[in-house]
Amino acid sequence: MSITLTDQDKLTLRTAAYGAVTLMSAADAAGSPHKAATEGSIALSSATGLVGHVLAAKTRDIKLDGKSVAAIADHVLPALTAAMSLLKQQDPAEADNFRNTVIVAVEAAARTHQAGPSPTMADMTRKITAALDAA
Repeated sequence: MSITLTDQDKLTLRTAAYGAVTLMSAADAAGSPHKAATEGSIALSSATGLVGHVLAAKTRDIKLDGKSVAAIADHVLPALTAAMSLLKQQDPAEADNFRNTVIVAVEAAARTHQAGPSPTMADMTRKITAALDAA
């Protein structure tokens, strides 16, 4: 099955994926947010398939500069749901690829703590997963 994504569709996918990593980094404010962002971004850059190509594009179109975690979440969580809905309509296998890619990135960001993710990171993981599964 061939997927046709508009520039806006690609922006939605990038915003959703990199936004999820941004949310995990923000939820780790007391720990090591830079390490969480790095680990999550490395996971996203390891994506394959159509999702990998979209996430690897060198663009400056992603805007994740909210003044609070709530403001960022208001933008990112709906983008996660929209990305899943868009991909499910065109290619369910690619939707699964996107979901798995985001989950791996979230887990990589949360893995920066030896004792496991903090309660705030665990809660953010639940919110991100719920947004992915809402589509």
